[in-house]
Amino acid sequence: MTYNQLYEQIISKKSFLCVGLDTSTDLIPEHLRDTQYPLFEFNKAIIDATVQYAVAYKPNTAFYEAEGSHGWKQLEMTVAYLRSQYPDILIIADAKRGDIGNTAARYASTFFKSMACDAVTLAPYMGEDSVRPFLEYPDKWAIILALTSNESAEDFETTMCLSSENLVEGDVSMSINIIDQPLYKKIIGRAKKWGSKENTMFVVGATRPEMIADIRKTCPDHFLLVPGVGAQGGTVEEVAKYGLNDHCGLLINSSRSIIYADHGKNFAQAAATVAGTLAATMSKLLDNTKK
Repeated sequence: MTYNQLYEQIISKKSFLCVGLDTSTDLIPEHLRDTQYPLFEFNKAIIDATVQYAVAYKPNTAFYEAEGSHGWKQLEMTVAYLRSQYPDILIIADAKRGDIGNTAARYASTFFKSMACDAVTLAPYMGEDSVRPFLEYPDKWAIILALTSNESAEDFETTMCLSSENLVEGDVSMSINIIDQPLYKKIIGRAKKWGSKENTMFVVGATRPEMIADIRKTCPDHFLLVPGVGAQGGTVEEVAKYGLNDHCGLLINSSRSIIYADHGKNFAQAAATVAGTLAATMSKLLDNTKK
């Protein structure tokens, strides 16, 4: 999916909602647990009920890998269902891969060729080598972790970084170290040079909305994938206040608050209600940006 195609979906649906499919056997309704493919049956119902409000779905691969080969099969079934029934939807594999060389290339092949996802979340700790293979696929996206919503993100992501600057005084040249930016901004500044706004997004947590304004100075045109709305306490309004740009530039993800809105037989309808409420808020915010 291209940048313009994604924006067209956002305008068409008046929503920038991404539904996270963090589907766990322990949390889905009991009446589905004895079916042959419980994770898929749950996902299918959630997708059908919420697709009018969502422009993207983000299955978290860990929840499927935990079920072994049977779980992975249901992940493949979910992606195939989305691709066949709703081809205009952006499919994000929330895999948080972060390796180099042939390994990174095989990960890219797994999600982009074998499974036909549109995007993969990536940990950039090992540098450009860990991201480059994902950028070699046309109309696919690398979504790079930058400032996440978990508390211990401060262990590394907000740590101030040193940069070197050369000074010349007379005949003497010296290099000095300057503390100038947090690690997450250095990641964004460096990573946006590897690709472009057409194939690179950044993960920025909704629980840190005040930092999004500063991040926008570094990447004004890129899309941001923003988790943390709903169960983790972030709000659509705060994220939009700091993060919207001329092409929306946001995908706000909500997982648990949507898919587990109800644990009974009406779970899909409950999910649609929550998704609809979020989308209605997004529609108003998009309208306000046009005024």
